[in-house]
This record gives sequence, structure tokens and C-alpha cells, in this order.
Amino acid sequence: MEVKTSLLDNMIGVGDMVLLEPLSEDSFLENLRNRFDHNEIYTYIGSVVISVNPYRSLPIFTPEKVEEYRNRNFYELSPHIYALADEAYRSLRDQDKDQCILITGESGAGKTEASKLVMSYVAAVCGKGQEVNKVKEQLLQSNPVLEAFGNAKTVRNDNSSRFGKYMDIEFDFKGDPLGGVISNYLLEKSRVVKQPRGERNFHIFYQLLSGASEDTLKKLKLGRDFSKYNYLSLDSATVNGLDDAANFRTVRNAMQIVGFMEDEVQSVLELVAAVLKLGNIEFKPESRCNGFDESRVKDKNDLKEMCELLGIEQSVLERAFSYRTVEAKMEKVSTTLNVAQAYYARDALAKNLYSRLFSWLVTRINESIKAQAKTRHKVMGVLDIYGFEIFEDNSFEQFIINYCNEKLQQIFIELTLREEQEEYVREGIEWTNIEYFNNAIICDLIENNQNGILAMLDEECLRPGTVTDDTFLDKLNTVCAEHQHFESRLSKNSKFLTDHSLPHSCFRIQHYAGKVLYRVEGFVDKNNDLLYRDLSQAMYKANHSLIKQLFPEGNPAKVNLKRPPTAGFQFKASVGTLMRNLQTKNPNYIRCIKPNDKKAAHIFTESLVRHQVRYLGLMENVRVRRAGYAFRQPYEPCLERYKMLCKQTWPHWRGPAREGVEVLMADLQVPAEELSYGRSKIFIRNPRTLFFLEERRRQCLQDLATLIQKIYRGWKCRTQFLLLKKSQVVVAAWYRRFAQQKKYQKIKSATIMVQSFTRGWKARKLLRELKYQKRCEEAVTTIAAFWHGTQVRREYRKFFRANAGRKIYDFTIQRIMQKYFLGLKKNMPSMSPIDKNWPARPYLFLDGAHRELRRIFHHWRCKKYRSQFTEEKKAVYEEKLEASEIFKDKKALYPSSVSQPFKGDYLEISKNPKYQKLHSAVDEKVLLADVVNKINRANGKGAARIFLLTKNSFVLADQKTGQVKASVPLPDLTSVSVSTQSDGFFALKLKEGSASAAKGDFLLSSEHLIEIITKLHRTGGTSADREQLNIDISDEFLVQFKQDKVCVKFIQGGPKNGNSVSCKRKNNRLLEVSVPTTA
Repeated sequence: MEVKTSLLDNMIGVGDMVLLEPLSEDSFLENLRNRFDHNEIYTYIGSVVISVNPYRSLPIFTPEKVEEYRNRNFYELSPHIYALADEAYRSLRDQDKDQCILITGESGAGKTEASKLVMSYVAAVCGKGQEVNKVKEQLLQSNPVLEAFGNAKTVRNDNSSRFGKYMDIEFDFKGDPLGGVISNYLLEKSRVVKQPRGERNFHIFYQLLSGASEDTLKKLKLGRDFSKYNYLSLDSATVNGLDDAANFRTVRNAMQIVGFMEDEVQSVLELVAAVLKLGNIEFKPESRCNGFDESRVKDKNDLKEMCELLGIEQSVLERAFSYRTVEAKMEKVSTTLNVAQAYYARDALAKNLYSRLFSWLVTRINESIKAQAKTRHKVMGVLDIYGFEIFEDNSFEQFIINYCNEKLQQIFIELTLREEQEEYVREGIEWTNIEYFNNAIICDLIENNQNGILAMLDEECLRPGTVTDDTFLDKLNTVCAEHQHFESRLSKNSKFLTDHSLPHSCFRIQHYAGKVLYRVEGFVDKNNDLLYRDLSQAMYKANHSLIKQLFPEGNPAKVNLKRPPTAGFQFKASVGTLMRNLQTKNPNYIRCIKPNDKKAAHIFTESLVRHQVRYLGLMENVRVRRAGYAFRQPYEPCLERYKMLCKQTWPHWRGPAREGVEVLMADLQVPAEELSYGRSKIFIRNPRTLFFLEERRRQCLQDLATLIQKIYRGWKCRTQFLLLKKSQVVVAAWYRRFAQQKKYQKIKSATIMVQSFTRGWKARKLLRELKYQKRCEEAVTTIAAFWHGTQVRREYRKFFRANAGRKIYDFTIQRIMQKYFLGLKKNMPSMSPIDKNWPARPYLFLDGAHRELRRIFHHWRCKKYRSQFTEEKKAVYEEKLEASEIFKDKKALYPSSVSQPFKGDYLEISKNPKYQKLHSAVDEKVLLADVVNKINRANGKGAARIFLLTKNSFVLADQKTGQVKASVPLPDLTSVSVSTQSDGFFALKLKEGSASAAKGDFLLSSEHLIEIITKLHRTGGTSADREQLNIDISDEFLVQFKQDKVCVKFIQGGPKNGNSVSCKRKNNRLLEVSVPTTA
């Protein structure tokens, strides 16, 4: 069975704040600090996850961790954001419940990273496939785009989200993502024109200037120097740990993956560049005749470049910065703008241009990632929005942010209580009303349509006459003075209370998270958020396609004199839509906490964390969760965890789990008022009861561990003893075997020694007897030999005297011949036919036999050598032999040809595609193919021809075209004439009267003359019906050229002729060939 850990096992501090005992703000913070110091950054409040930003990478977000939390119960493992993401995803997939994950916290608390972790976990555990992976990649890659345009570096966070984001991820029935929809709330567009000290503008401005190519910057009319642009703060232009150039490449790649076209990306970058150019436009006053000042653009270069980027006429935009047209009914009034109003118009245009661009980006991303299928989808919403903000100087932005958090707190209380009530009803437990602070009264103070703060702000912005922030504050003092959660200096004075912490231009609201002081300066302007109609119309006149989409109200055909809705009204409507959306979904909460303001690891600032705990309402969350039953657990895991505390349930309970739990609790004497038994769960009211159970379990586990150790040690000792006993028996057996072997070896050795001595004595005795017997036999033999010798010599003397001389001579000759042949055998020469060595003759009378033996051996040696030849080699040697017979000592060229083998087909005519046509024209086998020079009698110069020799004819063909020039049968060839020199000239003389002789004889020149003539002579000699070809070797011979006979004469050439053979015509009857002298 798989062993599963529990939230309560190996717990550092308390993993679930609901179980914290005693519960106080100090113990709450101490528990957070203790877990933070041990790298436990996640803690539960029931189903709510508290996340403390560690400001460093921890090894708890690996693929292995994803698999560990996949398909596991929420409380089964230690607290983790993956547990909440898995619970939400499984509820959506298996129970068909739409989910929403609400991530709140102040800037730098890690909200954006938390939303990324949730989305990456869902992407990892959902289905796979090409289309699914594409959707997941698009959803994940939308983050870098929105971060570049909506995030900025602040004093609290280097990557702070300056807008609220809500993403609905849509899934099919299998739980695979189909697409998504993103909603954005309240972009901090005032950051475009002004940033607090130590902070930056939005990331995209710095990324564009740092990461774009030189060509791109040139097209956008930008430079890399940040100091050239008034909208970019210089004190924090570069941030440690942020690579703007690399991030720009990431954004470009992400936009491509999401589905932006290249022209759309270029249009977006042009608008970003236009905002930078807009900030550089400065104005100067110009006096008019009526006494009023009119604003004029100082340096028109930036204005010109901006107009070129956006395709706007420079004069139109310049006029919009100098004049303002007010329409009322049928009248139009044009007024001039002073310098302050011109700067206000410029900044308003920059803020509107950037915020509308951001909204267009969100809409464009939604078009790419929206689900294509029309069927009903399951939805998981992820809300990443500002947390409650309490600064030293709080303005309109903090007011509406805190209003949004009040609404989120209200829905959190309602949904948490509703979830508790539904679980109690589901389990059949009586529901008791829970006392808690209901912040609906605060929400009503802000959003009431009649006398709410937002309604009065809108009314003040819309009423005619002089409207200022002070008139707005006066109205608040009039309407809200009696409200228990509203305070101002005037309302305090009316109650005769003095509060010097309340300035005159401020009011204070008692929020659920604490009191917040708001400065009314800027409330009216920020709520109005006006853009002069002249600027809207100027923007609409641009040739830039994207600009026309961003400023539709500038269309003259659709002029609307109605005042646009205020920022407060729009945000209130967005929050209302968001709340209605969240009401339809099952909520999951992640509360992010920033441990310190230094953005450093291992630092836990208690005062800062206490402040966040208060305004996040975490203590209120714990109290609401603990108002009923602090802990609940299904019967099966409860019985499995605590069954060892009762003898009746240990080790196995055979009945239903609920009965086992009831028996267990009765045996432990847990008071009945501390427990309630639901249909599938047991509910424990007080954490002390749970800790009592855990303490008893820990003691019991220690006792069980001791028992297990005792049994294990006894088993281990018995096992070791039995092993030692078995080893002793084995060792004893082996020792006895060894001892017997040694004893046997000794007896065997002694026996062998006795046997050897006995055998030696017997052998020596037998040897003596044999030696004696042998001596006797030798003595008898010797005596017999001497006796027989005496008898033979006696008989031989009778015949010796008559034939002694002849026998001695024959014996001597026989011995000499035997010695001669044996010596000849030892000194035989090698088997090479050219080896002329032969042993010397020992005696003169052997001279004839010696020469004959040498001749016989040489013939035998040649025969053995010839027997190794193949037929082809024999033919080559026969040709060489025939060439020797013809030319040896007759032609000076012959010695140089001896070492050269006769190749025959020098042109490889059968393989070369160039001569394929020529080869097909010759029917017979080609014996020789070579290139020769045909000598012209007119000038003595040669023309290259292909010479082919077959068994019955020879052929002359053109070398380039392969066309046959002459084909002469061999019977028509009578003789061949050559010189004695080292030249290659030869004349082929034809039979007079034959058809081939019509054009006369052929005078040719070749490097292979010896081989050609030898093959001609050999081919003619092998045919029985032909006469033997005559070879004429002479330095002067006649050649028949058609009707004339020409004499060819060979002479020795001098040094001035060089080393080449030359042929010159001397007259009509003489050709002279000059042959160089050979050394």
C-alpha cells in the first residue's frame, strides 16, 4: 500500500493557521517567521494559501514536485501553491465546477510569480497533443507581452504589475485547455509621463532602446541613449538582474507565438516610439494682441518625426496643441491654450495613447487565444490584482484599488461562509450563525449610487461652474459627515474632536484592513481623465491604421457631444462585472506577503508583515474559519491515522469507518461537545482536541517504535546467532576436511617414498644383471666376428691377387663420382633463368659431364619458369621475342621499348563513350588502338589519326570526330619500312593495283612503333593464306604518294635542332627527317 504523508506530519510550526493555538496576531506572525526561516513559504488558512516571497529560487517548483502534488488531497501533503492549483483543476475537471483563483497582495509580494506558477502547473498536468500544446504555449506566452507593456520597476518591486489582470482559461470536457480571455483593470497610465524617484517607466521603453537592432531604431527615429527622452527617468534606467535587451527578444518571440503579424508588431513599436517623441515636445509662450499668452512648439524636429511615424500632418497636430474647440449645441468656440494647458494636453495625449494601445494589445491577444469551439466550456479564472495599499501619500489610484479590495473581501467572506454552510448542510450538521465583521457598510459608503463617494465625485466632475478638489471635499463633509467609517478635519471639528493627524485637504476611511488617509488633490482631474476633442480628431486623421482604431471618437462623422464616462464610473462598472463573474465560480485564494522592503532573502521584517496581515484581513479569515469547527476530516483517513490509540481499532477495524472513529473517540474520552459526526467526516471544534490526538498519537508511535525496535533487535540477534552457528558448523566441517586432507597427504607421501626406494633398488639390481648379460653377448659377438674375419681373409687371399687393380680403380671412380654429385647438390644455383652461376668443375675428366649437366639444368629451369605463365603473358612474351628477332641490333629505338609492356588498346576504345560510334563501326576485335601522326608530303607536318588494328585490317580515323578516313585489309599490305634511328616514323606500303593503294602508301609516326610493327608482322604471319609481311629497315626508302614516289631520308640532327624529331620537305621528291643524336 502507498504510504501517504499528512499535513500534520513533520510539521514546522503550524501548517494550517486554523489549528494555531493560542490564536493571536503575535503567534500568527511568529508561526509565519518560523516557517519562513525553514524555507516553508506556504501556509494554509483552511483552503486559503498564504505565500511569503522568498526573494530567491527554491527547489520546490521542479517537475518532480508537480508529479508529487498531482491528484493528491489538499491536506495530504505540506502546504504548497501546487496543492491549491491541483484542487481547483480537479474540481473543474471532475465535478464540472467553474473555478477562480484570487491572488492578492501588495507590490513585490509575488502575485505575478504566483499566477505564473498556477498556470504552469495547470499546463503541466492537463492533456497533451499538438493543438493542446499550441494553446498552452499561447496562454503562457501572453504573460511576457503583458509584463513588458504593463509592468515597471518600483521602489518595492523590480517587476511590479501596474495593472490588474483577470484571465479566464477555458477547458473542454476532458480538462484540456481550449483558449482564454484576459480582462485588464486600471492601468497606471500616469506612470507614462511621470515616475516617482527611484522608479522607472514601463519596461517596453527600455527594452526597445536596449534590444532593438540599429536598423529598427533608425526606422523608428530613435537612439539608444535614455537621457534623450524626457519621459524616461535616469536614476533607475538600468536594474540589476534585468537584461532589457534579452527581454526585448523574448517579447518579440512571444508576440510571434501568440499570433501577432509582423506589420502589427511594427505598428505597436511605432506607437511606443511616438510616445517617447511626444515627451520631448516642449512649448514656449507667445503673446497675442488681446493680452493672452498662446503656446507654441519650441523645437519642431521631435514633432515632425512623431508625425512622420504616425502619418499625421504636422500643422494639424501643432494646432491641436495650441487651440481647443468647445462645442455646445450648435455653437463652436475656439480658445487658445497657454503653456501649462499645452503641457497638460501633451501628457493627456501620451497617457491616452499608451493606455489605449495596452487595451488594444489585450484585445488582440484575446482574439488569438480565445476558444474556437462553440460548445459549453469549463472555466478557471486567475485574478492577479493589486492588494490593499496604504502609503504615506494616498491618492485617487489607492482609493479605487482599496475599493476593489473591499469588494474582494466582501465576496471572500460571503463565499467562505457559504462554503462552510453548504458543507455543514451536506454533512447533516446543524448550522450556527457566525459573528463576523461585514464590510458591506464600507462598500456602500464608496459605491452607493445616491450618496456614495464615487457618485459624488462623478456629480462634482459633471456639474457646471468652478470645480476643484476642495469643493469635492466640502461635498463629502456635507453628505458623509455622520458615517461611522468616514473622517475628515471638518467632521471631527463638528463633533468637537481635535485630530491633528488629519490635514485640511484629506479625508480618512476606516477600511476592513485599517484606516487610510486620502489626499483629495488630483481626485477630480484623475476621475475626469479628459482628452481634448481636437487631439482625438487629429489622431483620427492619421494614416496609421492602428491609430484610427484607438481614437474612434475622433471621427467627424460620429461626433458625440455627450461627456465620456469618468474613470471612477468605468472602474466601478468593471469591478461590478468582475464580482458577478466571481459569484458564479468556486473561489480559491492566494494571499501574497512581502517579508521585507529590501528585496533580499532571509530577512523577515515583523512590522512590515504585521501591516500586511492586517490589511489582507488574514486574522479575520482565521476567525471566520474557526467560528464553527476548526478541523474536519473524512472517517477513513482519520481512522487510519489514529487507530493505534485504541485496542479495539488496532491494528485493523473490521466494521464501517464511522463506527470505528466513534469507538476510538469514546475510548479516548473526548468530550461530546468537541465533536460532531457528519455523513462522511468528523468535525472537531477546538484545535486543542486535535493537538491532544496528535500528542497521544506521537506517544503511541514512540511506544510502537520501541516495540518494533525490541522485536527487530531480538530478530536481528537471533538471526545473527543462527548465522554464527551456521558459520561455525561450516568452519568446523571445512577444518576437519582440511586436517584429514593434510593427514592423508603425509601418509601418501611416506608411502610414495617407500615405494620409490623399493623400485630403485629393484631397478638397480635389474640393471646390473642386464649389463652383465650385455657384456657377455658383446664378448661372444666380438669373438665370433674375429673368427669370421679370419676365415674370410683366408679365403679372399686366394682370389685377390688376380683382380685387385681393376676393383680398386672402379671403387675409387665410384667414390669420386658420388662425392661430385653430392657437392653439386649442395651448391645448386637459383631457379631464375637469368642466373648464370654454376659450381666449379673439380676434376678435368668430368668436363664434358659438367657442361651437359649445366645445359640440362638450365633447360629444366626454363621449362619450370615457363609453366608459371598465363596465356596472355605467353602472348606478350612471344610478341616481345618476335620484336627482338625483328629489331634487335637493327633499330636504335628498340632498347628503350624492351622494358615497356605492350598494352595494345591505349585508348580503351570499348569503354570510352567518345569513341563508341567508331567502336561500333569496327566489327572485329581491336588488337591495337593508338593515336598516330599521318605525315603530309606537302609540308612534312603530321595530322593526328586514330590507328586501329584488327585481325584482318587496319583503320585510320579522325581523332576529334571518330570518322573513319581509311580502312585497309591486311592482305593489301606488302611491307613496312622503318629507319635505323630512334625515331617513330614508319611507312605502310600497299600492294600495287589494289583498291586501297589508290591514294598511295601511308607515312606515319608513333611513339609505339615497335609494338605496331610487331603486331602487324605477327598478325600477317599467323594467317596461312597470307604472305609473310616484309620489314625493311633502312635510313632511306621510297614511299608512293598517289602517282609520285617520294624518298624519305633520315639524317642525324645537330644541337640546334633540339631533342625532337622534325620532318621537312626538301623538294617534290625528297622528305628529310632529322633525328636528334642520342647520348
